[in-house]
Amino acid sequence: MKAQVYSKLAVLFVFVMFGLLFLGSNIFDSKAQTKTESYDWRLPKGFPVPRVADDNPMTAAKVELGRHLFYDKRLSINEKTSCATCHLQERAFTEDKKLSVGTTGEVHPRNSMSLANVAYAASFNWANPTVTLLERQPMVPIFGETPVEMGMSGKEELLLARLKAEPRYAKLFAEAYPETAGKLALNQVTQSLASFVRCLISGNSPYDQYKFEKKADAISVSAKRGEQLFFSERLECTDCHTGFNLSGASNYVGKAVEKTEFENNGIYNIDGKGGYPKDNTGLFEFTHAAEDMGKFKVPTLRNIELTAPYMHDGSIATLEDVIEHYKAGGRTIKDGPNKGNGSENPNKSSFVRGFNLSGAEKADLMAFLKSLTDNQFITDPRFSDPWK
Repeated sequence: MKAQVYSKLAVLFVFVMFGLLFLGSNIFDSKAQTKTESYDWRLPKGFPVPRVADDNPMTAAKVELGRHLFYDKRLSINEKTSCATCHLQERAFTEDKKLSVGTTGEVHPRNSMSLANVAYAASFNWANPTVTLLERQPMVPIFGETPVEMGMSGKEELLLARLKAEPRYAKLFAEAYPETAGKLALNQVTQSLASFVRCLISGNSPYDQYKFEKKADAISVSAKRGEQLFFSERLECTDCHTGFNLSGASNYVGKAVEKTEFENNGIYNIDGKGGYPKDNTGLFEFTHAAEDMGKFKVPTLRNIELTAPYMHDGSIATLEDVIEHYKAGGRTIKDGPNKGNGSENPNKSSFVRGFNLSGAEKADLMAFLKSLTDNQFITDPRFSDPWK
């Protein structure tokens, strides 16, 4: 089988290679201690405190080191790709491509998911239930082999040598990890990357100002009508996009730990039996359970105006088309190898049932979704490229 973007082989590889670095790490169980006291999250109003692993407490120094690493192309084999290549700040840390492209030119069957509010995620990646710790996530793109993203598998010493050769890192690593006496290690790289990504919190959209700061004129009358539609039983959007993050399961301090929910939204049905393209079978790749075919993680709708194209494979071009997809209760593809009626997919979520929506109502719903755009987030210098 052709490799998936976040394949089991890549995860297995990185876990075997670096698992010993994380023995004793807290995996966010219900008894986890949270070490957040010394870090100024600058949380938006109405936002809870993110959970933090015991062995990687948040510090400003680690966040700054992680910011440099996030934008550093030295982390790829040919020094052409950084994390930021596929996670652009101006697009709410998604990308401007239908499908991601690795540093060696390999085209992936999926696109990059937004990193906005990833601190609250119950798991990471589109359909991988095994990566539930943010500190482990960077291993997949940096060291994974199937498919190649940054291509550093087997080049761990080269990576450290590159970082040691950059004068700026001596100070950054020393400030972030003063107890190591200047000795660089791979777990410092992954921990600091996780620390930076964990602080990418978006919560200052016009809708947030309306909802949490009680500014009645922060959104238009049309957007207010769209809000009512979004939360209505007729559309059932919030059965999947829930809570303050308008996403699937979220975890934070003071809340019982939830597991990620994966849903099938009926974008394919290529064999009339629920089939999905072989490179994108979703949760089925891990469970091999027929009912898991086509199930993917429910992403946040925050900044959704900026994150086109949509779905795990970028196969729906516009936000208007996304609404039409759910309005129909699934997508019909009339021609080609993926031909099929997704509304008849037997594994489709019961919440994707279709609904009636007038042209005026669609415009209102669009106005609401656009009110979730956080312009401060996409221009915040704290999250920008420090190498420029």
